[in-house]
Amino acid sequence: MVDYKVTVSTGCRDDAGTSHKVYIKLMGRDGESKRTWLEVDSSFIPGAVSSFTVSCPVSIGELHQIELDKKPPEIQDDWFPVKVVVESPEGDTYKFPIFRSITTSDVHYFDEEKAPVTPPIKTSVMAKSPQVDPAWRETHYHWHSYGEGMPHCMKAKSLDDLPLEVHFSWTKSFEFYFNLLTGLTELNLKGLADSKEKWTDLDDIRGIVHTNNHVSGCVRQHWKEDAFFGYQYLNGVNPMLIRHCSALPNNFPVTDEMVFPSGPCSLAEEIKKGNIFLCDYKLLDGLKANIISRKQQYMAAPLVLLHKTPDDKLKPVAIQLKQTPAGDNPIFLPTDSEYDWLMAKVFVRSADFNLHQLNFHLLRTHLLAEVFTMSLMRNVSRTHLLHKLLLPHTRYTLHINFLARKTLIFENGAFSQFVSSGGEALKTILKRSLSSLTYSSLCIPEDITERGLEAVPNFYYRDDGLKLWDIIQRFVQGMLSFHYESDAEVWKDGQLQDWISEIFKYGFLSQSSTGIPQSFTTVEELVKFVTMVIFTCSGQHSAVNSGQYDYGGWMPNSPSTMQLPPPTRKGTTSEETLLQALPNKGETANAMATLWLLSNSVSDTVHLGHYPDAKFDETIPCELIRAYQGELQTLSAHIRLRNLSLEVPYTYMDPEKVENSVAI
Repeated sequence: MVDYKVTVSTGCRDDAGTSHKVYIKLMGRDGESKRTWLEVDSSFIPGAVSSFTVSCPVSIGELHQIELDKKPPEIQDDWFPVKVVVESPEGDTYKFPIFRSITTSDVHYFDEEKAPVTPPIKTSVMAKSPQVDPAWRETHYHWHSYGEGMPHCMKAKSLDDLPLEVHFSWTKSFEFYFNLLTGLTELNLKGLADSKEKWTDLDDIRGIVHTNNHVSGCVRQHWKEDAFFGYQYLNGVNPMLIRHCSALPNNFPVTDEMVFPSGPCSLAEEIKKGNIFLCDYKLLDGLKANIISRKQQYMAAPLVLLHKTPDDKLKPVAIQLKQTPAGDNPIFLPTDSEYDWLMAKVFVRSADFNLHQLNFHLLRTHLLAEVFTMSLMRNVSRTHLLHKLLLPHTRYTLHINFLARKTLIFENGAFSQFVSSGGEALKTILKRSLSSLTYSSLCIPEDITERGLEAVPNFYYRDDGLKLWDIIQRFVQGMLSFHYESDAEVWKDGQLQDWISEIFKYGFLSQSSTGIPQSFTTVEELVKFVTMVIFTCSGQHSAVNSGQYDYGGWMPNSPSTMQLPPPTRKGTTSEETLLQALPNKGETANAMATLWLLSNSVSDTVHLGHYPDAKFDETIPCELIRAYQGELQTLSAHIRLRNLSLEVPYTYMDPEKVENSVAI
């Protein structure tokens, strides 16, 4: 008799284990083993790595495949094995990556990672590395057109259509739905959700703000201040719109007399010095705002001019609430009456809420992350280093996006009940946003340069984001250079080319104007793109998501909708008018509960740099991961030290708080 040592690794998620009897059969060049029960108590609990012995009368030669099956007791469960490693009596090691839920008692077949290549899934002149199982791909991962001009998504009518491997864990499901059900109670909003009453006093709104949230408290204290209004363009939840103004737009006729009535400087001088900045909400122009409870809502498409003062504050100096200059479209100024100026800023903040949610949050993180995930699952085998590298950055993305489409952003979803861009406007904004999206805008070093923001002081999104990008890029460079020894190997990798081809086709609708690559010819090109994918799914999503309740918990700072049209002349606004324009109590309650839910992480969160289920066996990748984690820890320490001196700490790019994937 000869013995084969079999080591089975079970995934780390809390529902990855099984209490079923697990059986294995080894398939070799010269024969096969008997179907053997892997009999050890508690061998397959989450995170377990368990070893067994499979005996054969004689050696069965070089291994190329294994069979796995499990026989369930009365209670069904879903086992998620990560890999099986077999050591032969000759001293050879064979690895069988799995990364798949086994839910039935059917026999499942898994190839050795260096086994001969199976026939290509689709015709290609390029060489193919080990293939994705075509039956698995065609059964489980289908593209679906969600709407004209928008990225494709996964075809699924119900959660049951999603493979179990992409479902929430039991812990994630319980905490997510518990938070969903208890959000209104937690925020002292119970009884307000269905209210159509208007707010009659800002002090009444103060009574429902979560007092344990430090940032939200600062927002409530400073929201009227011009300096804080400008600060949010740098370090709030939407640091993506502001750009250096090199010349005033023709449709924004601001004059020196408006913004510098007492001198001593001029607009031309300040523009030349790099002190003038612009925020343009043109993507919202001409849209029909939502109707909520049979009442027409309103949304502006503002132009905002900001000035960097000598004390390094960024302050608004002019606001025009519509895109076309006209007598009924005044330019509001800080010298106007208190409520004229405040009303203009509130309309801007509401516009920012809507554009941020649909363009910079939903499209540029959630929907793109789904495209990256879908193409990975469809085209890249689980043995491929790219699959192992990106798998943690796909965790829960397909599940959370399915829930968003079914409950939040569909035609009559929750979004339409409290947001002015719900209804018809939603898909128009997504379509416009995708058509204006560029590859460079997804890469923070290029994006910061293109927007002319390299020297803006107190810009923590930029400072932390650039450092995080560099750390990710060094890690990706090391991993991919280990896998691809030359540019030719990149070009010949059919799985890789299929991955980017489907991303270009289904994610960016084959629009070459985006600059998204259609193929990869060099290692350098691949490193940049994979860095962008990881950064988008982790740091960028954290930057535009995690602070939503921080900055939106005080509703007047980020109204989800406006109930009066933008003012058409000055001198008509009062506190009463402002209160009439703000969302009513029900809209406020539902918006706050949603932002609170989306800003909350759960206990099984996996943070950036951790690979609990992706088992890298080679020495170099393991060393690169350890170095990567060390760099992330150092960045986290620097961020925490910096934040000690800030009244409003910036934590959204802290690796210790950044989740690996778009999971909420």
